[in-house]
Amino acid sequence: MRLTSRVQPPGCVLALCFMSLILWDVPGAWALDNGLAMTPTMGWLHWERFMCNTDCKEEPDSCISEKLFMQMADLMDSDGWKEVGYKYLCIDDCWMAPQRDSKGRLQADPIRFPSGIRRLANYVHSKGLKLGIYADVGKKTCAGYPGSFGHYDIDAKTFADWGVDLLKFDGCYCDSVEQLADGYKHMSLALNKTGRSIVYSCEWPLYMWPFHKPNYTEIRQYCNHWRNFGDVYDSWQSVKSILDWTSSNQKTVVSAAGPGGWNDPDMLVIGNFGLSWDQQITQMALWAIMAAPLLMSNDLRHISLQAKTLLQNKDVIAINQDPLGKQGYLLRKEDNIEVWERPLSNLAWAVAMVNLQEIGGPRAYTMNIASLGRGVACNPACHITELLPVKTKLGLYEWTSCLKTRINPTGTVLLQLEKIQTF
Repeated sequence: MRLTSRVQPPGCVLALCFMSLILWDVPGAWALDNGLAMTPTMGWLHWERFMCNTDCKEEPDSCISEKLFMQMADLMDSDGWKEVGYKYLCIDDCWMAPQRDSKGRLQADPIRFPSGIRRLANYVHSKGLKLGIYADVGKKTCAGYPGSFGHYDIDAKTFADWGVDLLKFDGCYCDSVEQLADGYKHMSLALNKTGRSIVYSCEWPLYMWPFHKPNYTEIRQYCNHWRNFGDVYDSWQSVKSILDWTSSNQKTVVSAAGPGGWNDPDMLVIGNFGLSWDQQITQMALWAIMAAPLLMSNDLRHISLQAKTLLQNKDVIAINQDPLGKQGYLLRKEDNIEVWERPLSNLAWAVAMVNLQEIGGPRAYTMNIASLGRGVACNPACHITELLPVKTKLGLYEWTSCLKTRINPTGTVLLQLEKIQTF
C-alpha cells in the first residue's frame, strides 16, 4: 500500500442511475459501454519511479512537474514507444494545488505546472499521445491533496474540458465500502456524461478485498480496468507477490477480464534498479499472459537499450494485445516451476514457464505437449516459437511429443504455439 491511508474505506455520494451496457465475448461478463480499452491500455505512469517528489528546487529533473511529462512525451514520440502501442502518458498523485479554485474546480500546482493541464494535454496530443490524470474517490488523495468526494460531476467536466483521456481513480480517505462503491459508480457515469472518451482506471476491488469479495460483474459495468492488489515495488518479491495473488484468486478474477475491462496488476518496473534481467523478462512475459495494462514506470531518459528492447518486443506485445481478449491463468505448479497459458486468436496459445527457484543454475524442464491448451493447442500438431528470452523457432511438435527447455532462476521461457490447421 502506498500510504497507511490507502486502506481506509471511502466516503462518497450515492448515484442511482442506469448505464448502457454491452455484452462482449466473455462468458457472463458485461463491459463498460464507452468503446475504450478493447485491448489492455499501454503507456507510462509516473508513480513507482518518481512517487510524490515535489521538490523541484533540489531535484528539478525528477520532481512531479510539467517539465517531466513533456520530456517523457518527447521520448515516447521519438524513441519508438508510440509506434509499438505505448500511447497513454499518465500523471499519478501529487500534481494538484492544495486547494480547489474559487469555482470549486481542481487545479494544478501553479509552480510545478505553470502552464496548466489543458496546455500540457495539448502538448501531449501534438505528439500523437494521450494524457492520463489521477484523482481520488474520497475526501483526499492518498498523498493528501483534494479528493473528488462531493465533486464527481465538476471534476469529470474539468478533466473533459482539459482534454484528459484517462482517469486513474484511487480510493483513499473514505468512510465505508458502500460509499466507496457508490463513488466509483458516480464518477463512471459522470465521465460518460461529458461525452469525451476517457478510459476509467479504478482501484475499487483493491479497497473491497479487506472487507469482502468484490462483485466483478458490477465492477466491469463501470470500469475499464481495475487494481486488485497493492502497489508494485521495484523488487522481485513484489512482482512475485502479485503473481501469487493472481494465481490464488484466478477462479474469481480471470473470467472478469475481456475487451473493455481488464485486471490491472500494476506498473511495469522494467528498466529500473530492483529486478535482475531474468526477473524483468518474467514480468514482461507474465503481464502479457495476464492481459494486463502495460503501464511502464521508469525513466525513459536513462533506460538501457536492453530494457527498451524488451519493453518494445512486438511479439510479446502482440500476445498482450491479442484481440480475443482472454486472460491467461496458472495451469500447474510443480517443484518450483509454474506453467501459465493463455488462449489467443486463430486457435494459438501462449505458454510461460517460470522457474521460481532462487538458488542454483538453470533448470531443465520437460512437459507433455498434450497437456497444453486444454489438450487441443497442438492436436494434431503445432509450430512452437520461443519468444523470450531469445526468439527461436523450435519447430513442429506433434500432440504426443514432449518439449524440453532450460529456465534460469527467477526467469521465464515464453512460447507461442500455432496450431496446424487441418481440413
